[in-house]
Amino acid sequence: MGIMDFQFSEDIKVLKQSIRDFIDCEVDPLAMEIEEKDEIPEKIMKMSKEMGLFGLSIPEEYGGTGIGMVGKCAIYEELGRTHNGYTTVIGAHTGIGSVGIVEMGNEGQKRKYLPSMARGEMIGAFALTEPSAGSHATNLKTTAVRIGNKFILNGSKHYITNAPIADVFTVMAVTDPSKGAKGITSFIVEKDFPGFTVGKNEKKMGLHGSHSAEIFFEDCEVPVENVLGQEGQGYVNALKILANGRAGLAARNLGSSDKLLEMSIQHANTRIQFGKPIFEQQIIQHYLADMALDIEALRSMTYRVAWMVDQEMKIIKEAAMVKLLGSEVYNRVADKAVQIHGGIGYIAEFPVERFYRDARITKIYEGTSEIQKNIIAAQLKREYL
Repeated sequence: MGIMDFQFSEDIKVLKQSIRDFIDCEVDPLAMEIEEKDEIPEKIMKMSKEMGLFGLSIPEEYGGTGIGMVGKCAIYEELGRTHNGYTTVIGAHTGIGSVGIVEMGNEGQKRKYLPSMARGEMIGAFALTEPSAGSHATNLKTTAVRIGNKFILNGSKHYITNAPIADVFTVMAVTDPSKGAKGITSFIVEKDFPGFTVGKNEKKMGLHGSHSAEIFFEDCEVPVENVLGQEGQGYVNALKILANGRAGLAARNLGSSDKLLEMSIQHANTRIQFGKPIFEQQIIQHYLADMALDIEALRSMTYRVAWMVDQEMKIIKEAAMVKLLGSEVYNRVADKAVQIHGGIGYIAEFPVERFYRDARITKIYEGTSEIQKNIIAAQLKREYL
């Protein structure tokens, strides 16, 4: 086991700074356009691909950056400082959209998909959630029946991030209804497979520019070689994929929270009320102190869990904790940021309002806060009883 070290390597520091420059100079100036048009400009997507941002989770041998979870979180933290819709397009691809193939794929699958995914030529998505299977993830209705050298999938999924632009989906389906959680199998499904269709974009409160949609399987033909991992291991695979991504989600929330603190300090120092900057008001100082305290706690836990991932340690409890803490901190910080900014914080022309709306989904997607608490409690029971 390595020594826990929170210092970034020189390579990561240089990469982190280059991403900060890119965010400040290229993405942030277009944030309002992304918000209003509900799409990421092609120029930004192209530049992001050229910078290797779509290959963050993919090993170097398949064309990715191969920087490990600590390095990935350092990049996610920078990405979190800008428009969350843009960040989600990348995060869903590099997180749950590609991690399954990286971790569970066989060599043939990795060579077929990962190089194109690393270049952003193929976008990844993760399809677990269904109308009757959200938090109750084992209650899947999508079925997969083997006929010869193919599986025939029938059913639907919804709230699938990146679905309208994705080329490759990691899909969970029931192969043996009699076995419950052990009767679920994961598949790699391409958008062009016969019987696969994508529904219309879902209109959301936030995360504009990041599109999600329903997907449908109507006698969808999936080659048997596209089974991901072992048959019957789909639910376990899903849990692993989701746990792996939780430190990354926390890092994105960390970046957003840090940006909100930065904006709040600047506003408090320039906004004059009663003849002096509101920074001089003790209540504002306390808000800022609370925000900074929350952010530092999240920073420490995020990089500790990221380090544990890189050490290949068991992180079921810690991954749930960091996901929960990340979403709670982001929402608390966003709420205080709006309060500090006053009326400006409620106006759509200013970024604080956008961050406030975007923060809300973090308590829901990739496992609700309540589910994270269930996971934590279950692990505590194993450890202490």
